[in-house]
Amino acid sequence: MQGLPRFRGRIARLTLGSAVCPALSLMLLGSVAVQVAPAGATEAQATGGAAATVTPAAVSQPAAPPLRVELNKLETAGDACKAILIVENGKGGPIRSLRLDLNAFDPDGIVQKRSMVELGPVPARKTALRQFEISPTPCAQVGRVLLNDVAACEGQDSAGHTLSREICLERIEPSSAKGAAPFVR
Repeated sequence: MQGLPRFRGRIARLTLGSAVCPALSLMLLGSVAVQVAPAGATEAQATGGAAATVTPAAVSQPAAPPLRVELNKLETAGDACKAILIVENGKGGPIRSLRLDLNAFDPDGIVQKRSMVELGPVPARKTALRQFEISPTPCAQVGRVLLNDVAACEGQDSAGHTLSREICLERIEPSSAKGAAPFVR
């Protein structure tokens, strides 16, 4: 019978002593080499007498605070439909320009109109309200609004780093108020 060779050696038991638990935690964080000492070794013996250090690259950066954009209301004005958006920059830095590429769809899912909408400036830790025409037809003909892309984003995050359109697109959380058309990504 051919097969894989059987391992007949002894498997050493690991005890979860004070040296092993911190070592396993550091291994899970990544990019930190840790040696496991024999059972009964002291922490100084397990680490070779030196304290283990965690590099900044090993610790993941916290997620940037979200930039909430809510389609609050669609309002018919004459023959056109106006949208009211609320931009909540609750924990972010100042945004000088935030230009969104939006598409309005009819209830059957057919694109009606593409709009480039400037929502900036939005001060740090501020909520702003913006209005714009979203469709040349009555609001009853708007089935949903798509956040297609961020065309421009200029400003800083709460840590003072420069924003880019990619960062803003990642941070934006679109939503709709009750009764408004769905606002989706």
